Amino acid sequence: MHHVFYSNGNAKGIAWVIETNNSTSIQNREHADIYKNKVTEIQSKYIALHVGLFWGIGVFIIKNKDSIKIKLDEKIMYENFTLDKKIEDELIIKKIKFIRQLIKQRKLQIEFEKIDTDENLAIKNTK
Repeated sequence: MHHVFYSNGNAKGIAWVIETNNSTSIQNREHADIYKNKVTEIQSKYIALHVGLFWGIGVFIIKNKDSIKIKLDEKIMYENFTLDKKIEDELIIKKIKFIRQLIKQRKLQIEFEKIDTDENLAIKNTK
């Protein structure tokens, strides 16, 4: 199965959109208290990507060996995943580790694509 995945986050919450064939799943959440109004926007975007992938797997939208095009509107995120660009933020390092772990464990076929912010379908759903 092929999916297109968008995610977004801010200080208050996160959102993600998963498009699969003719179906679109839209989700948003307020941050847990440990993150709410305590994380930067970029940290929140990594949290959204991690939680959204985990959710998609948990509700069986994303299955083992599925193909996912992850659309990112942040250059640094795109470079972290495609060029293995290093970052010094511990929270982000942990989120990247968990995201890569999910990809490996589920044998997901991932393609990252850099998009403009106005193309990110998850933005309008972020709390």
